[in-house]
Amino acid sequence: MASHLKSKISNGMNHQSWLKQLKKHRAIAVIRSSEKELAWQMASAVAAGGIQFIEITWNTHKAAEVIAQLRSEFPNFSIGTGTLLNLEELQQAIDCGAQFLFTPHTDLTMIKTAVDAGVPIVPGAFSPTEIVTAWQAGATCVKVFPISALGGAAYLKSLQGPLGHIPLIPTGGVTLENAKVFIDAGAIAVGLAGDLFPKYLVDNGDWRAIVQIARTLAQNLTTC
Repeated sequence: MASHLKSKISNGMNHQSWLKQLKKHRAIAVIRSSEKELAWQMASAVAAGGIQFIEITWNTHKAAEVIAQLRSEFPNFSIGTGTLLNLEELQQAIDCGAQFLFTPHTDLTMIKTAVDAGVPIVPGAFSPTEIVTAWQAGATCVKVFPISALGGAAYLKSLQGPLGHIPLIPTGGVTLENAKVFIDAGAIAVGLAGDLFPKYLVDNGDWRAIVQIARTLAQNLTTC
């Protein structure tokens, strides 16, 4: 209980405020790295490009330390984590100050724990049944994953009739070219990973180019 109370204070904005900001900025940068310093550089580059929501996957090297450092250096950004597979990882993420939580699956106990802690949670779902189950359990949004295997934007658009009241975030197939298409199909936001960080640019340490990629994406998706 003590750690949950602490999280409500230290992890920042409430669910509605978080959703409002997410709907404004639309893009979530997803960062996964086997090197702590590299993860920080990647995050710093997209932050400089104006992407306000940054997810450091929990299987990134020393993810908790990266999250804490980014929260200190970018206090006006939303720094969260993803690829949380079990309750222990989720609680560790909450305790380190993650401001939002993504899972690749729907786990009712994990959802409840995040809700009780006051931290936005976005569980992964594949089918309408999973989407509704996650939403009814208290999910802040639902991640539709992997969207590329489900038919892309056409699948997301087909969900809008019966499930348009549920904020959906497609990942796993979103690119710089189709990100706006997903927003137009009804997504509240999109999650991008590899397209924001071309391997040759990361390998060469060309952070200016990545800043520009992020800036272009942010400008294309940000709404008033």
